[in-house]
Amino acid sequence: MTGLQEKTRPVVAPQAFRDAMALLAAPVSIVTALDPDGQRRGFTASSVTSVSLEPPLIMVGIALTSSCHATLTHAEEFVVNVLGEGHRALARRFATQDVDRFTGGGFAAWDGSGTPYLPDAALLVRCRTARIVRAGDHDLVLGTPAEIRPGAPAADPLLWYRRGFHTAREHRI
Repeated sequence: MTGLQEKTRPVVAPQAFRDAMALLAAPVSIVTALDPDGQRRGFTASSVTSVSLEPPLIMVGIALTSSCHATLTHAEEFVVNVLGEGHRALARRFATQDVDRFTGGGFAAWDGSGTPYLPDAALLVRCRTARIVRAGDHDLVLGTPAEIRPGAPAADPLLWYRRGFHTAREHRI
């Protein structure tokens, strides 16, 4: 199919797409970075994924309208804090507009950079920003992992599914 034919194909309605994507379970993370003034910034993200093994790359999707967009797209590094089941309230707070998301503590500063991270996260991935790619109403921030810290293996992962938080538990047959 040529590029012209692809462009003239019908596109699904935004609500139909949104409804379909709600059926795709995704791990929940809090992505953190420092703004140019050294202030901690962060947001709840469900669009975080690995994209390449050689070289290792991780991708974070962020809406152009996000209050953290300028920080994340200009930061030299960011941390992906993958959440476990005990982080539901934290995930909600970091998804809320116009609040101090870091109220209540729990975050530490990464040695050498000061980038905030959640010590009890299920997984921590500190990344150096490698590239920003515009994709519709989002930017895709590609990062090269500089350091990985696995968390407690006992924590069940926090997932976003059907517009709500859920956990996945291993079921043995």
